[in-house]
Amino acid sequence: MGNTIVKSQLELVEQKLSISKEVLNTFLNNHTLVSLQHEQKESVETYELVLSNLRRLAVFCEEGLDTCHVITHTEPFRKAAAEKALYRIYHQCIEEFFNPRNDLWYEDSRSAYTGRNSIKYRFMPPASILTLVRSLESDFQQMREELQFYETDYVTKMKQSQ
Repeated sequence: MGNTIVKSQLELVEQKLSISKEVLNTFLNNHTLVSLQHEQKESVETYELVLSNLRRLAVFCEEGLDTCHVITHTEPFRKAAAEKALYRIYHQCIEEFFNPRNDLWYEDSRSAYTGRNSIKYRFMPPASILTLVRSLESDFQQMREELQFYETDYVTKMKQSQ
């Protein structure tokens, strides 16, 4: 891939991660276990896992954003470093969003084709979590479509160079 394509992908991802980081941090700074339980009765353990997943995703987004910022503002543009960063962002941020570690929600891939939200929950989430995930889903979907190439290509390149 040419430098301009990789750089434009990196800039798009930087923009989307910046938005996602702000949305996640705003949510995490304003919601507690108690406030979530007031919205929807669910076990404390479930909400602890939800908040843990969201904090983990926020950290991954922030790390990815920092990496994007460094690479986009370094001259000359380092294509190999950008590709490695995009590969890492795909696996840490995007995969974490659609398939969180604690398996509290999952992606119904059939829903993605119908234009509906594709995230399904294994518990009854409060409205604030539904709103949060819906607000993030389109950006993560757009990043995934843009970066799916890196799912296999980067690993293939690394194996060929050995």
